[in-house]
Amino acid sequence: MTRLLHSTSVRLALGYALLFILSSALIGGFLWWRTTGYLERAIDDVIVADTRAIGDRLRDFGLAGAVEIVNLRVRRVGDDRAIYLLTDPRRNPVTGNLAAWPPDIGDRPGWYHASLVRDGTRRLTRILYVQLPNNFRLLVGRDVEDREALRQLVFNALGWAAAAAIALAVLGGLLVRRAALARIEEINRTASEIVKGDLARRLPTRRGPGDEFDELAIIINGMLDQIQQLVEGLQTTSHAIAHDLRTPLAELRGRLESLLLRRPQSETAFEEVQEAVADVDRVIEIFNALLRLAEIDSGLRRSGFSRVDLPTLVEDAAELYRPIVEEKGASLVLEAPVGLTVEGDPFLLAQAVGNLLDNAAKVAPAGCAVTLSLTRNAEGGIEIAVADRGPGIPDAEKPRVTERFFRGDASRGTAGSGLGLSLVAAVARLHGGTLVLEDNEPGLKARLILPTV
Repeated sequence: MTRLLHSTSVRLALGYALLFILSSALIGGFLWWRTTGYLERAIDDVIVADTRAIGDRLRDFGLAGAVEIVNLRVRRVGDDRAIYLLTDPRRNPVTGNLAAWPPDIGDRPGWYHASLVRDGTRRLTRILYVQLPNNFRLLVGRDVEDREALRQLVFNALGWAAAAAIALAVLGGLLVRRAALARIEEINRTASEIVKGDLARRLPTRRGPGDEFDELAIIINGMLDQIQQLVEGLQTTSHAIAHDLRTPLAELRGRLESLLLRRPQSETAFEEVQEAVADVDRVIEIFNALLRLAEIDSGLRRSGFSRVDLPTLVEDAAELYRPIVEEKGASLVLEAPVGLTVEGDPFLLAQAVGNLLDNAAKVAPAGCAVTLSLTRNAEGGIEIAVADRGPGIPDAEKPRVTERFFRGDASRGTAGSGLGLSLVAAVARLHGGTLVLEDNEPGLKARLILPTV
């Protein structure tokens, strides 16, 4: 029972039931107040009118006139609920349909509620006690037992309605709890499997328009996808660091050890030190790239988003890499219309474009062109594309080239750490975009697609 009361669905149902009961009580109370108020005013008006008529008759025609009008009122057909009693100053009955002065009526004139026995039945009566000229006393009243029965009927109806509302609320809460617990149990089972290490598990969703649980499942599944990607990236990165850093560190150690053993002349020693510094620079470059990727994956760079003028950004990148491309005997062609802007991190976007240009420059054959273009696509997004005429990337390797430290067969002989396209893909994700790699026939065309919103 305690667990049932702690159920959110049952508590919500009981809360709605309580709200229904209160609202029904307020509405019923208002209707009762308006109805009984009207009935009481109508009864009181009739009673007051009768007392005035009898008093005027006594004043104008004496006791005989008053007795006559009281008898007429008593014998009136269809009004068996009327109460009349005219007494002398000592409260001895003179005329009326009461045999004696009721014990519930006090000494002071005014309104009273008295319980009278009539026709063998005790009835609740509303009575007005007035003193007439010559100290005659008059009681005029009406049987209000039916009104009290109506009051009790309303109260009983409200009570049964409240009981029915509570019963329906508990039943509805149990049904809602059963349906909700089934979905929650699915979430709990999936979450337990994920906690045990099965990061590939996802929360089930229904086909078609989903409810709030489906929306929650979609959000959680997206979070799990991101977590799985980060965990797998961390594992891949750890293995790749151990593999890719082993070579430069081993070379660095070998050079330094050789210097210690050979102790060459100053000129040769300086050359060895210079090569060692280059190895250290390679290691630092790898670590800087990894730190930047970690910063991008965490989403911290979103706080630095601003309006970025893309034509200026790609023009600066083209100016920086044009000498490198021309050194290979190729050319760099820029196509950048004005007026295209996005919300983003200008430094990361510039580095992403630079990485694409750097990859293209490494494989650009002499006499060919590397194309850097900026366009708006059919969906309203913005594309930054870099196309070259190099060897391209085989279709089997395209899904993996954005993995950290992955280097395909074509890039084995070129310098690099295998983090360039990984960083471009991470920058695209950070900005809500994608990196698309496709054949340029021959060569590769890398498209960085960014949303404008």
